[in-house]
Amino acid sequence: MTGGGAVADVANGVGAAASGYSSEITFTVVMSCLMAASGGLIFGYDISITGGLTQMQSFLEKFFPDIWAKMNNAQQDAYCIFDSQVLTTFVSSLYLAGVFACLIAGHVTRKVGRRNSMLIGASLFFVGAILNCAAVNIAMLVIGRVLLGFAVGFTNQSAPVYLAEIAPTRWRGAFTSIFHFFLNVGMFVADLVNYRANTIPVWGWRLSLGVAVVPAAVILVGASFIPDTPNSLVLRGRLDDARASLRRIRGAGADVDAEMKDIVRAAEEDRRHQAGAFRRIVRREYRPYLVMAVAIPTFFELTGMIVVTLFTPLLFYTVGFSSQKAILGSIITDVVSLASIAVAALTVDRYGRRTLFMVGGGVLLVCLTGMAWTYGARLGSDGGKAMPRGYAVAVVALVCLYDAGFGISWGPLKWIIPSEIFPLEVRSAGQSMSEAISLTLTFVQTQSFLQMLCSFKFGAFAYNAAWVVVMTVFVFFFLPETKGVPIESLGAVWAQHWYWKRFVKPVAVAPAPATPHHKQADHGPA
Repeated sequence: MTGGGAVADVANGVGAAASGYSSEITFTVVMSCLMAASGGLIFGYDISITGGLTQMQSFLEKFFPDIWAKMNNAQQDAYCIFDSQVLTTFVSSLYLAGVFACLIAGHVTRKVGRRNSMLIGASLFFVGAILNCAAVNIAMLVIGRVLLGFAVGFTNQSAPVYLAEIAPTRWRGAFTSIFHFFLNVGMFVADLVNYRANTIPVWGWRLSLGVAVVPAAVILVGASFIPDTPNSLVLRGRLDDARASLRRIRGAGADVDAEMKDIVRAAEEDRRHQAGAFRRIVRREYRPYLVMAVAIPTFFELTGMIVVTLFTPLLFYTVGFSSQKAILGSIITDVVSLASIAVAALTVDRYGRRTLFMVGGGVLLVCLTGMAWTYGARLGSDGGKAMPRGYAVAVVALVCLYDAGFGISWGPLKWIIPSEIFPLEVRSAGQSMSEAISLTLTFVQTQSFLQMLCSFKFGAFAYNAAWVVVMTVFVFFFLPETKGVPIESLGAVWAQHWYWKRFVKPVAVAPAPATPHHKQADHGPA
């Protein structure tokens, strides 16, 4: 089997073990998930704020007057207006800092817990936002961006895992996808702020950068009142606190014994290994997890997400929109993204992860191919042609359709898959590795995309389209379905996969005791 049928087999084995799990969605779990998902706000806000700033008059006149001069030069190659190494350093410094933060955050999160790791990230983001808002030169901007990068590294590493560990099994995909939804809420708010700030001469850019303290403050306040995950508490030897946290999350009347036993068993497996988590994850028995830790974030970055999302205002400006209309176009695509992520949250636990990957892959391929043709045929290979209005509108439509396809597939699933597939003993390391790879590739792309657009022209979109084909085929053959399986029982899925079973040891599942609460079995939708 290619993986799609694995979950059906597993349901018969581990479903019984999960039958004691509560599927009740309590007020505590909802509030905890909302607070943890707010970690996506700071990342999303920063992505869109940066995209808007890079073509905002007040910002460019202050820090990049040469780019502003090129924007007003009618003879300038449209592909190369924003090709500036200093500008790309400003954009990409956050992601390089995030890489180092992720590698540190894995160890820190294991020692202090998921919640405290999020608080560290929010604190760093708060300070970085203040420094950026008060910047008087490029050096201050870059230092502020580095602090924001460390913040993103901590929150991106801890928040998705927090969500996966506290969510009810039946709705784990939906709850974890909230992180990506909040990321896009942050992008939407940032574009609204940019739209207003773009009309303010001289200091409008300070408004864009200064508002970043708001999502940081939301996390600082909110995360202080939510419990840490039972999984994290058990790892740190705090069993009584873990049981209390589990009861608080699942509800006072819930029977948490079965779930608690699974968490303790996973923690005992962790203690049986003396080697560090990073050394452990490269062992043969962890091969599928290592491959996915590398493949999922790598493919995510190669979808063209950076091309279409981070630089959306620049793409719209390139095809002839004014600066203000380019930001308005970004707002429209943000709305499309939010709607598509809501659809993904409602369907990911019903139809499964693999189905959304397949549908999204087809949509992304069509859109990237369409953009390559439109840019090539109507803007030309030298960027000297004027884009006809009808084709410029078609670019906006393709970007919106791309965002819809991305929003139902790779957008939320990039956070869902790595947060749920790793065994507890390597979960922090696996998530750290996955996010470090993602931020490294984001750094490389933000460093190179503007130059790539200038050099490759419309071929930049064809390049990503080819990778979409590769990643869709990979998912079809090598990623098993994980919907409806308890997070600490997912080893059985890999042990029954047609390829990965040669690496993963079969998981023995004890028969479920005959108790009345079997009627509330939490197997997920059929």
